[in-house]
Amino acid sequence: MEIFAFYNVENLFLPDSNAGHKSEKTKSGLFNWDFRKYQYKLNKIAHAFRLIGEQHQQLPFMIGLAEISGDHVLKDLIQTEPLQGKYGILHYKSLDERNVDVALLYDHSKIEILESEPITFFFEESGLDEKYYDTTRDILFAKVKFEGEIINVFVLHLPSKREKDVNKPKRSYILQELKNRIEKIQENADEKVIVCGDFNENPDDEVLEILSDKTFQKNALENPFADLFFNKKYSTFHYKSGLLFDQILLSGNFYHQEDQLQFEMAEVFNHPQLTLKSRNLSGRPFRTFAGTRYLGGYSDHFPVLVKLKN
Repeated sequence: MEIFAFYNVENLFLPDSNAGHKSEKTKSGLFNWDFRKYQYKLNKIAHAFRLIGEQHQQLPFMIGLAEISGDHVLKDLIQTEPLQGKYGILHYKSLDERNVDVALLYDHSKIEILESEPITFFFEESGLDEKYYDTTRDILFAKVKFEGEIINVFVLHLPSKREKDVNKPKRSYILQELKNRIEKIQENADEKVIVCGDFNENPDDEVLEILSDKTFQKNALENPFADLFFNKKYSTFHYKSGLLFDQILLSGNFYHQEDQLQFEMAEVFNHPQLTLKSRNLSGRPFRTFAGTRYLGGYSDHFPVLVKLKN
C-alpha cells in the first residue's frame, strides 16, 4: 500500500526583517511573523504527516503542497521529524503576486524523477491606461517512476474565488490546457496520471467536469472526492459553508485490477488534533491565522490523500 497526499499549508513563509512588529505586516503579508512562529508552524505541518503515518502505518510516497514560498521553507520542512532524510524536493519559483507556489515532496527511496517542469499561464488584463499581463501560480509537472510504472503528476493551486468569482474563466482555461496535456500523455495507455491540488472548486462544480466528464473520451479522470463531498466531508470552510477544494484525481488505469498500483480509498484527513475545539467552529481546520489574529494552528485546510494498493 502507498499513500499520495496533498496539503495546502496556509502561507508557509520565512520570517523577515519586520518580524516582531505587531502592528505591521511583513513582506509575507502576515502580522508579527517571527522565527519562533515559523518554526512552530514547520513542526505543526510535520506533525500532520506524523499523524497520517501513525494512522496508515506509513508516510506518503509523494506529497503535493500549496502555499509555500520558496525553496528555503521546503528545505527546512524536510529536516523536521518524521520527514527528515526521507524526501526530495521539486519546486519552481512562479510569478504569483502573493509569492506562493506549489511543490512536490517525494520519497527518494521509492520515486525516481524522470523529468519535471513548471507550466506557466499569462492572462491579458485591461488597466486604466493600457493592457497588461496577469500571472498566477504555475502548475508543477513531474514524470516519475515507481517500481517500473510511470506516473505523471500535476500539482496545482488554481486562482482563488474573489470579487464575485472573476477568476472562474481562468480556472476553466487552465484546466482545459491541462486536459490537452493529459490527452497527449495518455496516447501511451500504460502511463498513469495524478492531478492534485487546491482547485478552488468543489467536486460538483462544472469547471471540474473538464477533467472528469465522460465526454473526455476514454481519458476522463476519476474523482474519488466527489463521493466524499456528497457525504459532507470538507477540507476547508468559508464562513458557514463547507468546501472540498482540495482533491486528487486519478487516471482510469488506477482502477484496473491487473495494474500494479490500484486505487483503494480517498480521505479528507480531519484528525482531531488538526481540528478546532471551539464550540461554534468544532470540526473545522485549526488554522495558523484568523484574519490578523494568530491562532498557532496547522492550516486552514485539512490534508487529503488517496491510498493505492500495490
